[in-house]
Amino acid sequence: MGMTREEARLKAIEYFDKAHIYLNDEEKKNLEIADMGLGRLDEFGIEIHIYINTERYAAKEMVLFPGQICPEQIHPPFEGDIGKEETFRVRMGTLYVYTEGGGAITDIKAKIPEDKRDAFHVFNETVLNVGDQCTLKPGVMHWICGGPEGCVVSEFSSRNMDEYDIYADPEVVRMHGV
Repeated sequence: MGMTREEARLKAIEYFDKAHIYLNDEEKKNLEIADMGLGRLDEFGIEIHIYINTERYAAKEMVLFPGQICPEQIHPPFEGDIGKEETFRVRMGTLYVYTEGGGAITDIKAKIPEDKRDAFHVFNETVLNVGDQCTLKPGVMHWICGGPEGCVVSEFSSRNMDEYDIYADPEVVRMHGV
């Protein structure tokens, strides 16, 4: 049996502490543990603290455990908006970012579980270490993965509407349990 949601929450708090990101007790209690409806937190998911999400902008802190993948997705236009633009900045550890272009699946650092390989199509790899950042424009297919020690990542973006995200894997239910 894999990691439970509560185990993931407690482990994420440890990561935030290591990264010197202070969360109060209420924020720790209310961390978003997104298992993507797959129930495989050791492999797929993301742990999130949302600072703010308005009609204009959003900011959050995210944890990805070693090898944990936030599945391939795109942020489409919605309600007259062009879609989410997001910047990832690594605070601790290493983050692998995958976008369109790039080589074959065997040339990347992330390890995609065999039963989910057909749900990944973009392999242009960017490796972000502490202090590195990258920005993804709206409409860019992408996925991310925690490096060998996992990572803590700040995300700054335009309005965040996760319920509109489109995933390559039809089994993903982004808002499951949120």
